[in-house]
Amino acid sequence: MSSAPRVVTVGETMALMHSSTIGSLAHLPSVDLAIGGAESNLAIGLRRLGVPTAWVSRVGADPLGARVVREIRAEGVEVHCPTDPQRPTGLMIKSHPTGSTTRVDYYRSGSAASALTPADLPEHLIEQAEILHVSGITPLLSTSAHATVVTAVRRAAAAGVRVSLDVNHRSRLGSRDDLAHLLTEVLEQVDLLIGGPEELALLTPDLDGSAPAPLLEALARPGRQVVAKLGPDGAAALADGQLHQAAGHAVDVVDTVGAGDAFVAGYLSALLEGLDIPARLARANACGALACTVPGDWEGAARLHEVEALLVGGDADPVSR
Repeated sequence: MSSAPRVVTVGETMALMHSSTIGSLAHLPSVDLAIGGAESNLAIGLRRLGVPTAWVSRVGADPLGARVVREIRAEGVEVHCPTDPQRPTGLMIKSHPTGSTTRVDYYRSGSAASALTPADLPEHLIEQAEILHVSGITPLLSTSAHATVVTAVRRAAAAGVRVSLDVNHRSRLGSRDDLAHLLTEVLEQVDLLIGGPEELALLTPDLDGSAPAPLLEALARPGRQVVAKLGPDGAAALADGQLHQAAGHAVDVVDTVGAGDAFVAGYLSALLEGLDIPARLARANACGALACTVPGDWEGAARLHEVEALLVGGDADPVSR
């Protein structure tokens, strides 16, 4: 790519099979094929907002791994993803057993990305970026994946690169206590801490997460921004002792998966532009809302003109979406 990545992110992306009709997978005749993963969702979201971004992971030496790499690279993301001849690409299957329920099944145990090691982190890539973004998903994949996150964060901190962490707890991978324990090794190096109230609460066991302000205050540190994702209620952030709140947007919700990743992409892009915290929250909320209007984990990631249209009270361009 012509521009060096301003953001580097590390984590697993899986092949995604999903049903387009309502019913049990025991009876449906077919599924559609796509990809999905929190870190690549974020990378694509940033790229659509004009931020050069790199994604680091592993895939299997199989057609699904080729699909993952092709899709992410096609979105303009710089890809650093060796193939593992011994392990498969992870897989998730999403279905709608009824009109009001969604079921997600994961097949990621022993996947190629679960074997991530610090050696998979390219030399100088993190040090030349402005932000390293990680999530709470990767440390729960395996001991070596956890070591990869710790190494990445330490490299970033040593080079003066800002560290962004989205707690992003996945209960099927590990308990709240498991994740809290794993994140203690990197938490003090985190400059931007993001999560839903329940996720932030796992880092503050004395608080229940029912109100965002006490959580933000408990996790605040000099120089750190703490952001609470509040879904349709918007978001709140605490930085330099000042609390900021921003309302959400009313949209026709089609699929909420990936909205949190889109939110983070919006916030990071505004941060890199030098916008103030209210403007960062406004863009993040808009990106999260727009992601909900399109099916898929990353397909609804917004472009800047769509965000601006929503923020001034208009609608996103239906042709581009």
